[in-house]
Amino acid sequence: MSSKLYKAIITFAEKFVPNALRPLWEHPAGPKTIFFWAPFGKWGLVIAGFGDINRPVEKLSVRQCGSLALTGTLWARWSLIIIPKNYSLFFANCFVAVTGFYQLSRIYLYERRLEEEKKLKEKEKK
Repeated sequence: MSSKLYKAIITFAEKFVPNALRPLWEHPAGPKTIFFWAPFGKWGLVIAGFGDINRPVEKLSVRQCGSLALTGTLWARWSLIIIPKNYSLFFANCFVAVTGFYQLSRIYLYERRLEEEKKLKEKEKK
């Protein structure tokens, strides 16, 4: 059902595509394929990652940020191996990885600062 609906929408929309945009429309990773639409889902992760930038560090999850960093890195590489190469997916995954690594660095610096404060308090007690 959804496949038929999608094909009907594409067939209808094709009538309105200007000649200047035909190469993009007909491209193997163009709007007629999943290769074009899949990155939109990934950009949702990027937006969520940017939303977490202002989140207090103590509320961040190492596992979540680590998995975003790792999967972003792996899928960025994979998006350049598949045929057709999907640069839109590549950039979305790069941003997922960058936000994950950024959050991991925030967590690391926060925990390091806590350790230093703890050592200072122990020295003051002595």
